[in-house]
Amino acid sequence: MDKFVVNGGKRLRGRITVSGAKNAAVAILPAVLLAESPCIIENVPDISDVHGILKALSALGAKVTPLSRTTFEIDPTEVKSFVVNKEMAQGMRASSYFLGALLGRMRRAKVAPPGGCAIGLRPIDQHIKGFEALGAKVSIESGMVVAKAEKLGGGTVYLDMVSVGATVNIMIAAARARGMTVIENAAREPHIVDLANFLNSMGADIMGAGTNVIKIRGVEHLKGTTYSIIPDQIEAGTYMVAAAATRGDVIISNVIPKHLESITAKLKEAGARIEEGDEFVRVTMDKRPVKCNVKTMPHPGFPTDMQPQFATLLALADGTSIVTESVWESRFRYVEQLTFMGADIKVDGKSAIITGVKNLKAAPVKADDLRAGAAMIIAGLVAEGETEISDIEYIDRGYEQVVEKLTAVGADIKRVSDEDFGYSLKAN
Repeated sequence: MDKFVVNGGKRLRGRITVSGAKNAAVAILPAVLLAESPCIIENVPDISDVHGILKALSALGAKVTPLSRTTFEIDPTEVKSFVVNKEMAQGMRASSYFLGALLGRMRRAKVAPPGGCAIGLRPIDQHIKGFEALGAKVSIESGMVVAKAEKLGGGTVYLDMVSVGATVNIMIAAARARGMTVIENAAREPHIVDLANFLNSMGADIMGAGTNVIKIRGVEHLKGTTYSIIPDQIEAGTYMVAAAATRGDVIISNVIPKHLESITAKLKEAGARIEEGDEFVRVTMDKRPVKCNVKTMPHPGFPTDMQPQFATLLALADGTSIVTESVWESRFRYVEQLTFMGADIKVDGKSAIITGVKNLKAAPVKADDLRAGAAMIIAGLVAEGETEISDIEYIDRGYEQVVEKLTAVGADIKRVSDEDFGYSLKAN
């Protein structure tokens, strides 16, 4: 397996261009199955999660044609299969979106449960609640989720908790159901809006995306379209924190600053200077971070996917900060890795009490999940010495060309294989 090797202590300076949004791409690509003619999807991030979705589409019978590294033509007209097996779903947290897409297209779906990061249970009870409100019957058969419907009709769904996944799946399935579907207590994230815009560009009738009530008036036919995915809010936020942690000066371009407001506000509170343009943010930091408290919340609150990265910044802050996680129950698994590097963090239930230290020291660490992996990179960038990060396949799930992007702004980071380390590392 590959590893990242990071030599820390270098200030990041320059420009990083953000890729297409992972969370939008993994919803939009399965939704292409609803179209009756080919779609061209642009600004697709070149990451392993997307590769998995594209392979699954091909296995279902769609014709996937790369037009460039980030643009694909997908022709779903020959799709006959409604089964996404365990091998296809393995490693993809978004495999469940094929349930809504296949149910909407074929009125039946058989999909293996999601794989991906181990940040806590990912129940699909709210997804099932939504499908049943549309008239589907859902069961578990031999470890597969099976959904069937003689016909799909509109219905009203109140989500017991704000769930991005359930909101996405219900929107996709309802787009070609008969009648009006109303999702109450819906998720409001930018990629929910992007999915709605994509479906509407195919001829869907979706209103209210970005608010907590979304209305979908089902249509009989959806046509192919050309659509460009929004920039990745979390990738942008990760590089913003990396700039602040290294006391650097970095312009992060191809972003939508409004999507970054909660991250920007906390960075300012921690002492960073932020300049915003139409499609960029500039992060400058020339001193030790200031303590602050963070609580993750559904959008427009501070995103859970930025919690590990920001905690790494606060591990270097002057004073004691409290980070409270209200979304995922296992999101503090990375703390042990940071303590190996000298961080002073104590986890108490859903909160982490972080007493800042002046420096982190290099150590062999691992990526416990996607965003924890990003946090390890940030820690390595600021640590004294050479940090080795293993299990980087998690990082590949959500960050396109992370080595190249960071190297371009002055980081000393490289990807190496086990063989490059020699016997001594393998023996550890």
